Amino acid sequence: MAVQAVQIAAVSGLPDGQSSHPVTGVANDAYTARLHTSLEAAGPLWLRFQADGVCTAHQNYAWAEGIVARLMPEGAELLIVEVNDAVTGAPRMLVPLMRRSAFRHRLIEWLSCGVCDYSAPLLADASPWTRQSAQAAWAAVRSVLPPADRIHITGIPQEISGIANPLALLTATRNSLHTSFGLAIDGDPETVLKRLFRPSFVKAFNKDWRRLERLGGVELVEANTPALVELIFGDLVRMRLSRFRELGRFDLLTQGTVVDFYRNAALEGLSDGSVRLFGLRVGEALIAVQYLLIHQVTVHALMIAIDQGAVPNVSPGLLIMGKLMSWARGRGFEYFDLSVGNQSYKEHMGAKGSSLGELCHENTVRGSAVSTAIKVRNRTEVFVRSKPRLLKAIQGLMRGLRRLRGRPE
Repeated sequence: MAVQAVQIAAVSGLPDGQSSHPVTGVANDAYTARLHTSLEAAGPLWLRFQADGVCTAHQNYAWAEGIVARLMPEGAELLIVEVNDAVTGAPRMLVPLMRRSAFRHRLIEWLSCGVCDYSAPLLADASPWTRQSAQAAWAAVRSVLPPADRIHITGIPQEISGIANPLALLTATRNSLHTSFGLAIDGDPETVLKRLFRPSFVKAFNKDWRRLERLGGVELVEANTPALVELIFGDLVRMRLSRFRELGRFDLLTQGTVVDFYRNAALEGLSDGSVRLFGLRVGEALIAVQYLLIHQVTVHALMIAIDQGAVPNVSPGLLIMGKLMSWARGRGFEYFDLSVGNQSYKEHMGAKGSSLGELCHENTVRGSAVSTAIKVRNRTEVFVRSKPRLLKAIQGLMRGLRRLRGRPE
């Protein structure tokens, strides 16, 4: 495909980098691109792709609205790129990005702000992509982006609902340190655990469930009213922060803006079912909470919180997860996404792992220097995790520091 000169409309004299008209570019003879700097401008096409095309729940329009309204850093600019067929003019994909200042350089990254597990464009339909078409589409995207020292996109899944992710096909995309896990679910919901999970998991699940039943009843409770959302979400935050403090790990829910984002999304999700919140209750006490995202036939398990001390010798997290698998299958869902991370319980279940990709372009010397520093940090992390004793010592040190910071002066 012959690459042509890029034609970009000037953007100047407008506050906060906003454009009153879409920036347009011609990168090659296959695709053109338009840059939108507001959700409203891209909204009609976004909602059409969401309903009739291919995307993940992490690219749900309401989810993106919450990110823009509550989580984007001050001074950050929204960059939504619309890619169109150069011959027919038909829209082919939407790529939601943002530009912000980070460590004294300008960075273009995915519109995520830490609350999207996956970076995948919204596709017009299920038409297959090739490496050649993906490269041409990405060239069109880059033709309309404003100047930046780096472009860095993480969390790139290999596929979107069975369709090759164009970002994963790019020659510059590499496997990252992160892996996502999930299971295809089918058949009778009453036997989904026995049929699809490892025997060791099923045995442990049944044993723990019987133990809870002997305590006076156990129930999976859905937060289907605003009052229940507030109650169960409050327990999620409390249990999760307590657990992560005990483990010496950082959690985004320490940030009030993130708590507000998730709470608001759960309340808004009551209207269309795109966000679901469940609690596992024994007697009158919740011992586990699971936060879900829903899109088409897929359930995404985002956040889980447990009260490990509530019932000794029981795994509340595995119990609520197993029950939600049966719940999901009973409502016709076909895939249960266990999100990102190499937690041992996922393999214990029998979930399949898939490496996530990472895309980075260094556009300036400063951008190259930052990328080098990040690579050194990542190598250090890999080394530390390969040394269990060293990792345990560092985790202990971090737990101690966090406890000290939590003490009153």
